[in-house]
Amino acid sequence: MASVLDLAPVVPVVVVDDPSDAVPLARALVAGGLPAIEVTLRTPAGLDAIREIADAVPDAMVGAGTVITPEQVRESVAAGARFLVSPGWTDVLLDAMRASGVPYLPGVSTTSEVVALLERGVREMKFFPAEAAGGTAYLKSLYGPLPQARFCPTGGIGPASAPDYLALPNVGCVGGSWMLPADAVAARDWGRVEALAREAAGLRGSGAQV
Repeated sequence: MASVLDLAPVVPVVVVDDPSDAVPLARALVAGGLPAIEVTLRTPAGLDAIREIADAVPDAMVGAGTVITPEQVRESVAAGARFLVSPGWTDVLLDAMRASGVPYLPGVSTTSEVVALLERGVREMKFFPAEAAGGTAYLKSLYGPLPQARFCPTGGIGPASAPDYLALPNVGCVGGSWMLPADAVAARDWGRVEALAREAAGLRGSGAQV
């Protein structure tokens, strides 16, 4: 299976309030060139949204985000999640994600957390909260001693900053929600979402080499 980090330059981070929005939203993102979709479990609709997308949008690789308990790991995979993303990790959560049988991106924000995951054989991680935790300068500093770690930075990233993250050798993709503006989702303007997704899909390679 291809790495989640290599499917597209941007992984949309989706917060769904109304499960009926899940399928048209996912179709718009896929049509725009963003097939890996992280649906967060921040709302009661999260699991239903994952289930709807998994059933109705075969071209989407839908995953579960904000996974923080072993129970959520099990529920997400049962709903059809094909990857898991956590904002941080513990040994208990890591064991559950490893046992799930699907790819996972445990969250880190410190060098020690990265080293601890590398000790456990995990080389692909979420860097969160990216901007607050040091941004591109921090990730650039990590590359020298820890080049084997690859990241999906998420948190505070937008279309202006994404290319600079994507130019880093240890960044596979970034996570963000700017292609899902609240007013477009509220109006169910899926054409606008698709257009913004297409712009995001074209961001790789346009940043400054740092």
